[in-house]
Amino acid sequence: MEQFIGRTEEIARLEKYLASERSEFVSVYGRRRIGKTFFVRHVVNGRDCFSITGMDNVSMRDQLLNFNMALRMRFHTKRQAKNWIEAFALLAECLENEVRGTKIIFIDELPWFDTPKSRFVSALEHFWNSWASARGDVKLIVCGSATSWMINKLINNRGGLHNRVTHSILLKPFTLAECSQYFDAYGFDYSHQEIADCYMVMGGVPYYFTFMERGYSVAQNVDRMFFASGSELQNEFNNLYRSLFKQADNHIAIVKALAAKGKGLSRSEIVETTKITNNGDLSIKLQELESCGLIRSYAPFSVNRKKTSAVRKSRETLYQLVDFYTLFYLKMVEQNTFGNPNFWTELQGNQLFAIWSGYAFEMLCLAHVEQIKVALGIAGVQSAVCSWFGSNGEEHAQIDLLIDRNDRTINLCEMKYSDGDFAIDKNDDDDFRVKANVFKSATKTRKSLMFTLVTTVGLKRNKYSSRVQKVVTLDDLFRI
Repeated sequence: MEQFIGRTEEIARLEKYLASERSEFVSVYGRRRIGKTFFVRHVVNGRDCFSITGMDNVSMRDQLLNFNMALRMRFHTKRQAKNWIEAFALLAECLENEVRGTKIIFIDELPWFDTPKSRFVSALEHFWNSWASARGDVKLIVCGSATSWMINKLINNRGGLHNRVTHSILLKPFTLAECSQYFDAYGFDYSHQEIADCYMVMGGVPYYFTFMERGYSVAQNVDRMFFASGSELQNEFNNLYRSLFKQADNHIAIVKALAAKGKGLSRSEIVETTKITNNGDLSIKLQELESCGLIRSYAPFSVNRKKTSAVRKSRETLYQLVDFYTLFYLKMVEQNTFGNPNFWTELQGNQLFAIWSGYAFEMLCLAHVEQIKVALGIAGVQSAVCSWFGSNGEEHAQIDLLIDRNDRTINLCEMKYSDGDFAIDKNDDDDFRVKANVFKSATKTRKSLMFTLVTTVGLKRNKYSSRVQKVVTLDDLFRI
């Protein structure tokens, strides 16, 4: 039997909405395969609920037939709706005939109902505005994998549903701690480093974990899932982006450009690299990618960040790929041009693996910044997380993670993937020194700089290790 893992905060929120004394319109959204349906069904389990799931790529007639069948099964009605206005009116009538109590409606894969010329959205608007919202006992929960539709036509809708969604729940990928709970629950005897290696390949997406089998190493499971002939996730990349976005070509072009540049790209650099027109449509695509958790936007460090104008911030904003599966597909799966079924196992330890693991580990750390703050003892200190790259006129430097604290301290974080204790050599020491000097000279900051190493196992003590003032390990990132 499938076990439910994590989601403690999200469960508490949905339970609160179900218990409120007013009607609620709750949108649950997130990237494909993140477990939205499983989450909602887990929370509403045991309660009376009208539940309906949209059908992919079918006509309005078939969608209505699906809806009518669900009404007949739940309410035993023989009436048949011929359009969406009638369908929602019939649903309202059936619910009114029920005994008093909370009336829960769960519409799964909501975007699939919105077929061309169906006027589904208008009918849903009318149902909510004219009947459900005025009652106080209706709990309408909707979700869907087509995140662009959920955001543009529902959450940010400027028509009849404008400000009608009372709550939105973004279901995010598992943290490392939740992944550990998952593997423990299903009997995988994986170490923290093995779970981190798994996370660096596919992120905290629970669905992907279901293809893993006990008795195989992480590398063997990755070969089975991505590189073996007929493997289950061979076509996941196109399925992911085509399901999230109606017209996905430009979204894919953007993530490919970002995958080639670890620190991220500015909007103008994205335009230059992809040749996508710099207009409002690009803004929408960037927003959609970020809302899905596939990319993030951030402003580089500024010593005067509180005084920086919004216009300047917008121009300086960088966009960075943060979806682990996308990076793995573009850097590794596409590289397996000869169809080697043991590609991943044989790649362990070579230069291509080293480059990928360094980038992926940095992403892992950025996904667990709150755990890093706890490990540093600064969880209660107001701070800004950013990156920096620049020059003092003679030397250039790039720092991928800065924690700019209100206690006049900045943690300069170096993130290093290693199979054992990380040993700083002369080249590393020179690099660290240059970064600190260039940063201080270029930014003119008066704050104290605290050099911080985030690594997998620990720091090996040698004549260069005194450069590091704080060490955060992989075990720290597994904290809840």
